[in-house]
Amino acid sequence: MPNRSGRSRTRPRQLPMFATCTPGVGRLLRVQLAAADSIDVTGSGFDGRCDIVFFDSDRAGRAHALRSRLAEDVFAEIGRANRGDRASQGGASRSRAAWAGAVASTAWPPTAVERALSVWADEVRQLSGSMTYRVTAQVRGQVPLQRSDLRRAMAEVIGADKPRWKFADPAQLDFELSEWHDGQYVAGLRIGAAAQRTGRPTELPGSLPATVAAAMVQLAGDATAAPRGKTLLDPCCGAGTILAEATAAGWTAEGTDMDAAAVEAASRTATGVPVQLGDARDLLLADDCVSACVSWLPGQAPGSWQAFAGAVLAELSRVTRSGGRVVLLAPDLPRAVIPPALRLRKQFPIQLRGAKLSIWVFHRA
Repeated sequence: MPNRSGRSRTRPRQLPMFATCTPGVGRLLRVQLAAADSIDVTGSGFDGRCDIVFFDSDRAGRAHALRSRLAEDVFAEIGRANRGDRASQGGASRSRAAWAGAVASTAWPPTAVERALSVWADEVRQLSGSMTYRVTAQVRGQVPLQRSDLRRAMAEVIGADKPRWKFADPAQLDFELSEWHDGQYVAGLRIGAAAQRTGRPTELPGSLPATVAAAMVQLAGDATAAPRGKTLLDPCCGAGTILAEATAAGWTAEGTDMDAAAVEAASRTATGVPVQLGDARDLLLADDCVSACVSWLPGQAPGSWQAFAGAVLAELSRVTRSGGRVVLLAPDLPRAVIPPALRLRKQFPIQLRGAKLSIWVFHRA
């Protein structure tokens, strides 16, 4: 939800920005950004697809935000519009196209456009006189304005203001117009792709998004403060996304999976990380041998879900050292399947490809 004022007072040389992330991860991203001295978090919202975190930052804060492994994308904010502002003039008789045109033109103030382009030039590359651009739009619902209406209207506003630019897909400049709260819209210019910013490998279809994996690894704690070592185990490693993020965060990662194809994929994704065939219900590991376990438990579990989850949690409780963390992404973990030594500390509901899941954070007593 937006804060009461919608934004804080911007310090000198601070510019408005916003970042998007997987629904549910916004709480963690907001805390991460607020911890930077040069960033003032000003609000948050949801555009029907992603959480949005708004913030003001100087150049140092912008660099901090661009390094975030929780953010899907970071945007230089251009402008905002309210469907009740100019769009309401004329009442219900106005067509959707007229409403969308009013929203788009209000969200495209010339001074702010040049400011956002200056940020893009600083972070990406020098601008030229003739650029290519594309427009995406996000809405919370399909009424009263649809994505196609907003996308078309924004493209027309940009084309009228920048006649030498050409509409293309893909394009050099990527603009987005999003309904971040009911009837409230924000326009932004994307500052690079997430994979380009973080140097991540290309995500495989159906694999865990890298930003969610990064959030889970972050919830496992600081590798340097882990109890008696910094080994992190993913017992259902799939394509290896968690292993790659754990390595990037300074953990010594290890993975297992009962699918040979997944083991092969994980070995490519997390280069140098030991990955082997194994069943999470019967790990061939000694007691108290890892500092953390982080995993996405498969939705299609062999046998009953409750029996599978109970057997896996029992094994993770056994191999995790006292004081360590067990972080799991799963739809549900009934109290009956949670071993006494695992104490639930936090639960973060998230949405992943339309499915409702939770990140469960346990402390190993």
